[in-house]
Amino acid sequence: MELAYRKYGEGQPLLILHGLFGQSDNWNSLAKRFAEQGFEVYTIDQRNHGLSPHSEEWNYEAMALDIKEFIETHQLKNPILLGHSMGGKTAMFFALTYDGILDKLIVADIAPRAYTAHHHDVLKALNAVDFNTISTRKEAEALMTEHLPDFGTRQFLLKNIYWEDNSNKRMNWRFNLKVIEKNYDNIGIEAPANTSQVKTLFIRGGNSNYISDDDTIDIERRFPDYTLLTIPGSGHWIHAEKPEEFYQAVIAFIKA
Repeated sequence: MELAYRKYGEGQPLLILHGLFGQSDNWNSLAKRFAEQGFEVYTIDQRNHGLSPHSEEWNYEAMALDIKEFIETHQLKNPILLGHSMGGKTAMFFALTYDGILDKLIVADIAPRAYTAHHHDVLKALNAVDFNTISTRKEAEALMTEHLPDFGTRQFLLKNIYWEDNSNKRMNWRFNLKVIEKNYDNIGIEAPANTSQVKTLFIRGGNSNYISDDDTIDIERRFPDYTLLTIPGSGHWIHAEKPEEFYQAVIAFIKA
């Protein structure tokens, strides 16, 4: 699948993968800063997200293959792969399936283990929005608020609303909500029980429960050459909540 992307700078390739319901432009600010340090940065829309094509097939195997094809199509040498949450799991699947391609791997706030479903409120909020009857983001947010009281999460999701480029004059979600909901269980599965020798950095938020101390057993089994860094005061959205600390951690790792 030919994925949509944004490109910044020149140098060693650094590919960035967003999380569930995210899109490439969530990473614009950090991508520009990485590019200023001599990296060729690609922020990528994963399938069924952003401007990338929609597909009925949606699982980590397919998304990892998408990244392999992206690297081959753009003839990237010694790429570094960074992924947050779902993007981090995609990155792990890629490294464990196609070992020997990456120079380095950065995984932001997700472990290799399986996760139980925990986006029920988000899915309810998204399904509450009927674009056949509303025509503003304000109306969409009002419908979402009943199911999703957290302001920050609503704003993150609302960035995905766009006007369809046709005669319908209708708003819609950029992500493929129907397929994501249908295949949602695919996103919680554990990473392959393979081993990759790629030098790896795991970054977790000090206030997040996505990576526990117990997870280091699974991490070390798959990525023996790993480092785990905790950023105090941050929740799951480390790059948004603590952008400077996150930037410094990534730069120190990829420039070492």
